[in-house]
Amino acid sequence: MQTADQWYAGGTRLTLKGRAGSHELFVRQDGPPSGAHVTLLHGFPTSSHDWSITAPALAESGHRVTTLDLLGFGHSDKPRKHMYSLLEQADLVEDLWSLLGIGDTALVAHDYGVSVAQELLARTPQRITAMAWLNGGLYPDLHRPIRIQRLLHSPLGPLLAPLISERGFRASMRRVLNRPVSDLDLHAMWNCVAQDRGHLLAPGLLRYIDERRMHQARWISALETHQGPTLFVWGPDDPVSGAHVLARIRERMPHATVTELAGPPAAGHYPQVEAPDETVSALRAFFGVLSR
Repeated sequence: MQTADQWYAGGTRLTLKGRAGSHELFVRQDGPPSGAHVTLLHGFPTSSHDWSITAPALAESGHRVTTLDLLGFGHSDKPRKHMYSLLEQADLVEDLWSLLGIGDTALVAHDYGVSVAQELLARTPQRITAMAWLNGGLYPDLHRPIRIQRLLHSPLGPLLAPLISERGFRASMRRVLNRPVSDLDLHAMWNCVAQDRGHLLAPGLLRYIDERRMHQARWISALETHQGPTLFVWGPDDPVSGAHVLARIRERMPHATVTELAGPPAAGHYPQVEAPDETVSALRAFFGVLSR
């Protein structure tokens, strides 16, 4: 994994428009400009740095890879008094595509990013050439947030957020990871979360739990009726969205390609971090078949 400094040195901040105004977001592109477009969407509470192995590997395969820190994450703007919304995140991604001249694109999404991707898929399914999903709350009734997420999402959230420390963050992350991830990598993740005191935003960002329930019929329909190629790269030993979600995916979407990172040991919630080589191999094979 590239260091966070190396990752962020390779991108820039762009002003993008959402439904609640304009914001500067960190954006990075890798790979040949003529390559087929792939857009990577990260999860909560981390950043695009999660893709620091995946993105260069896809770029080496000839793809034009676009990554960004969503609003409130990483090195993007983190407005304090802001009503964060998955719908606005989708607006910002669409504005980025427009600014960069991206028409059709494949999407790779993880965790929080899967909900942004489902909204984008529901809006314009014809522009999404292929979908690759990593562990996330595709089905809200199966989402099992860990205790700290439940607390931060409760009325106590604004009181608890200032108490979040790197030590607590590492402990929470280790509850959802099942393969070894170094303290150095977790430190890099924490730095991205804590950038501009971003940990204070957790209660507001966790509104995504409510939004998923609000839009679930539309989003599940977009997922299950998508006509394009679909891949799932899944860590089954994930208490939040693991094997119990994968069972429904297999039932509802038997046509999809599934790469279950069963190990041993099985991967947990962060396939691209816990099992980067397997994740890259699955994505390269998937996109390679599409390009033939």
